Amino acid sequence: MEPPLASWPWENLGTYKYLLCAPLLAKAVGGRAWESGSPDRWCFLLLLLFVLRAATYHSWGIFSNMLFLNRRRVIVRDGVDYEQIDKEWHWDNFLILQLWLAAMALYAFPSLRHLPLWDARGAAVALLLHVAATEPLFYLLHRALHREHLFSDYHSLHHSIRVLQPYTAGLATPLEILAISGLMAVPVAAACAAGLGSACLLFGYALAFDFLRAMGHCNVEVFPGWLFETVPAARYLIGTPTYHTIHHTDKDSNFCLFMPLFDLLGGTLNGKSWELQEKNSAGSDEIPGFVFLAHVVDVMSSMHSRMSSRYRASLPYRTRPFLVLMWPVAFVFMLMMWAWSKTFVVYFYRLRGRLFQTWVVPRHGFHYFLPFAKDGINKQIETAILRADKMGVKVISLAALNKNESLNGGGTLFVTKHPGLRVRVVHGNTLTAAVILREIPEGTAEVFLTGATSKLGRAIALYLCRKRVRVMMLTASEERFQKVQEEAPPEARQYLVRVTKYQSAQHCKTWIAGKWLSPGDQRWAPAGTHFHQFVVPPILRFRRDCTYGDLAAMRLPDDVQGLGVCEYTLGRGVVHACHAGGVVHFLEGYEGHEVGAIDVDRIDVVWEAALRHGLRPA
Repeated sequence: MEPPLASWPWENLGTYKYLLCAPLLAKAVGGRAWESGSPDRWCFLLLLLFVLRAATYHSWGIFSNMLFLNRRRVIVRDGVDYEQIDKEWHWDNFLILQLWLAAMALYAFPSLRHLPLWDARGAAVALLLHVAATEPLFYLLHRALHREHLFSDYHSLHHSIRVLQPYTAGLATPLEILAISGLMAVPVAAACAAGLGSACLLFGYALAFDFLRAMGHCNVEVFPGWLFETVPAARYLIGTPTYHTIHHTDKDSNFCLFMPLFDLLGGTLNGKSWELQEKNSAGSDEIPGFVFLAHVVDVMSSMHSRMSSRYRASLPYRTRPFLVLMWPVAFVFMLMMWAWSKTFVVYFYRLRGRLFQTWVVPRHGFHYFLPFAKDGINKQIETAILRADKMGVKVISLAALNKNESLNGGGTLFVTKHPGLRVRVVHGNTLTAAVILREIPEGTAEVFLTGATSKLGRAIALYLCRKRVRVMMLTASEERFQKVQEEAPPEARQYLVRVTKYQSAQHCKTWIAGKWLSPGDQRWAPAGTHFHQFVVPPILRFRRDCTYGDLAAMRLPDDVQGLGVCEYTLGRGVVHACHAGGVVHFLEGYEGHEVGAIDVDRIDVVWEAALRHGLRPA
């Protein structure tokens, strides 16, 4: 039987739990609470406080995921995985509970609704009582929660998280939140009882409490080491993120709320706290073995990032109506990224004990099709490659548009310009071709291929003709077609057929799209056609009587750790085939670059290597 107050009574409501706030919202709207003279103004202020408190945690969450800004000062250098994100999905349950506790207090004591705006004496009393009562009482409560039965029944949930995030502060049982709420009320209630309360005190104390709690859980050291060297007493007055993180690695030390003074007095101060704090504040880089150099597809998808929302980022990207309202904000961030003009580290994970990172070139998809942007984009990609080379990265894999043939020849430009590169530049298209080819059913006699003379199209055509599959290659260039045909074995060349119109494929049910297909192009496909594709962005699913494949992708091995981001529209744990191709290149320890034209003879070799390392078709 579950112990009392160990789970939230509205757990089964999911996101509908916010309807619990509806009565207060209805009362606020009905009473025109935003007007200064409204008797229901307190409802509006409580809801405003609820929003500001949630925004405080979310702001710290954004900060903690700004790896391009703070990766050197990250404390626990592991990624936040899907399991942790799901566990903390309803981290704000405590805000709903405390909203109603505050509403009941204001209902029980009407005088609290008419407090003055500010009283400095009340703030001084509250601060004094926080130090004299809330801090030591929290310390004693926290130590009590670490006793055997209380820990296993209640507090173990909070300690199940190793990589702290601001949202982890809210991962607690109702019993713990009720106890913390009581401690939070002590300083404010005492000031109000003495006639020194104010609206600013109610708001300010709650927001300051949340600010410090979120900071302590942010997993990024924000205090400079020199501060505690210059003012040694400050060590016992403010708990740093490092200080609180130690409690999650050594749960029998560092119990304090915000002031390590009480750990010192109680004999539970971890002796390495300041040494580790100084080390983390100084910052250091952990060199990744592998880097995937990605790019943003469009302004809307730029909001599908951990920095924006780790919850949305942990699910496959979908265009949602409410995101349209955020488009202007995303556009401003896009301009800021242009101004910054650097490659950003956006997330990382571990595989076989090595660090894998994803960097993003701050350019959106449409930039790659602007002729005047070509040199600037190549310069940024080149800078990222040289940076990876200087750091000691083993392999850097280029995402779809970053290796565009017309942009840099599939990465050939950089390898030719810098022949001494130690980092291996990989386009990953060998595995992409293998994934697409494995999707084609056995026994297929004929396919229709667009983008037929591109890097991938060429490799697919040459591979299939060797298997005696007739390939209708859509291309306007006779010269480029003949060049591909000449690469095929003499006995297989007859299986490569040049076509110039979509009508030529009106009886073929296997289409491989390497070039974007408009609804008008798709109408020539017969009913029952399956569209395979390797085009970015993906083609629109226009035909209801046809089926559409996703972009070539593979599922990472089961032993991947710390992965909590979905790559664009792909599912959890699935990455684009070019990303997976770079992973295989790294795991196999291949010495050469993989740039330019695809070696058709290596398609099966790379595929078998991928399966051997635990990657699976998605």
